[in-house]
Amino acid sequence: MSNSPDGSGLTRVQSYALVVAAAVLLSAVLAPVAYDRATAPDGTVAVIAIEGTISSSSVTAVQEDLREARENESIDAVVLDVDSPGGGAAASEQLYLSVQRTAAEMPVVASVKSSGASGAYYAMLPASDIYVTPASIVGSVGVRGAAPGPSLPGEIKSGPDKASATADQRRAQIETLQRAFVGSVMRHRGDDLELSRTEVAHGKVYTGAKAVDNGMADEIGSTPEAIEQAASAAGLEDYDVVRKDPPRLGGLLLLQTEDGGTVVVEESPVGYEAVDAPTYLMVYGDVQTETEVIGNVSA
Repeated sequence: MSNSPDGSGLTRVQSYALVVAAAVLLSAVLAPVAYDRATAPDGTVAVIAIEGTISSSSVTAVQEDLREARENESIDAVVLDVDSPGGGAAASEQLYLSVQRTAAEMPVVASVKSSGASGAYYAMLPASDIYVTPASIVGSVGVRGAAPGPSLPGEIKSGPDKASATADQRRAQIETLQRAFVGSVMRHRGDDLELSRTEVAHGKVYTGAKAVDNGMADEIGSTPEAIEQAASAAGLEDYDVVRKDPPRLGGLLLLQTEDGGTVVVEESPVGYEAVDAPTYLMVYGDVQTETEVIGNVSA
């Protein structure tokens, strides 16, 4: 004789218990999936390194990293991890334009380690925030270039202006680059600066703490704080961080020495001293030719 009205052998209590057990088992299976979905990161912050002397080859690698960040839909913000005294004027301008383009599409925040000066400072101007340590080196807004050199005796030129420039012409070229540099500082930092345009143009270098006081930088902090700020600006609460290693540099015309600040410029990369190919620099530190450095070492 069945204990249930329908003869199935199960009471209502037993049927209810089976339904509850099945629900508990199903919940146990689905719970990890639901938890994973609930805690999945909102997005990603990319940390891109700008290290060493800025040159055409190093800029190409950083530009590629910035382009990938712009085109990758999973990247929501960029942090520039800067440790550079600057470098070539043309290369610094190229990097500035690439950072500016990236900042137009997503939040960009800069973090300066030991140095973010001259061309490196120029390059990170489009960042919404610049984080520095108290002892960071920031500023050095300026351009430098060598005076025109003499032609070889008996040199023949195709035209009177070929590979020629007076000291006044060279100075005018440097002043044009300088106006562009100072103009960019005033455009990006003008509302926060406690310095006049003339004071900026003097090219003084500041410690990180002083730079925050005068508006050349925004906050005292390291890269983790910069990452948090970039994520907040992108509206991210839970996020991943991806890091792009700095490029391996090679074949540079500008080489930073280990003794602190001296930048070596090859006297003639093509082996012909009469070619007047000026190299304009946005770099903080002493500049010597390769010959001068070798002479100092041998002495």
